[in-house]
This record gives sequence, C-alpha cells and structure tokens, in this order.
Amino acid sequence: MDFGPVGIFILVVTCACSFLLARWLSKRTRDKRSERERQAREASDSRQVRRARERRRAGR
Repeated sequence: MDFGPVGIFILVVTCACSFLLARWLSKRTRDKRSERERQAREASDSRQVRRARERRRAGR
C-alpha cells in the first residue's frame, strides 16, 4: 500500500479528531460519576453536617 501526502494528512486529521472526541466523552463520564458520588456522600451525611453545609453555602 502506498499512501500519498493527502492520505497521510487525512489519516492524521482522523486520528486527532478521534483522540479529542474520546477525551471529551471521557471527561463527561468522569464528571457525571463524580457528581453521583458527591450526591451519595451528601445524602449519607448526618443532619448536623447537612445544616452546616447549607449555612456555608448561604454565606452566613
């Protein structure tokens, strides 16, 4: 097989697009997972801890 300059250029661009798409999808998946873990952790907090967190968020 003989690849010309145009074929090599298309191959490089396709690989770069594939790499960027995979990174973007991976970041979205990690963000969703960390958000679910944060919500589960907050749900398991005691009432006192929840109220303290709410006060901090309210800026008191």
